[in-house]
Amino acid sequence: MLFVEYPKCSTCQKAKKWLSENQVEFEDRHIVEDNPSKEELKAWYEKSGLPLKRFFNTSGMKYKELKLKDKLPDMSEEEQLELLASDGMLVKRPVLVGDDFVLTGFKEKEWTEKLN
Repeated sequence: MLFVEYPKCSTCQKAKKWLSENQVEFEDRHIVEDNPSKEELKAWYEKSGLPLKRFFNTSGMKYKELKLKDKLPDMSEEEQLELLASDGMLVKRPVLVGDDFVLTGFKEKEWTEKLN
């Protein structure tokens, strides 16, 4: 499994601790140093079954600075994916990518259901 995180993020730290406590093996990836590509994001989005908006870090400063709340509804899927690929801080984290699922953000109940 691939665990995409921002190490300073407290939610990412909680998720990482949970993965370790539950003996889940994963490959770790820093979202800013190694931002997901547009192709990866598109694949994850399609695999997840989630709306694309769920991949945006809506509480992040960058999201607010760019006034994306107002702009996203008018943007194409292509434009949104390009935007996400342009800056790791725009991506909701952590992202957990398994063979047949993708989880964004950390909700312990959701992760437990998916992984146990």
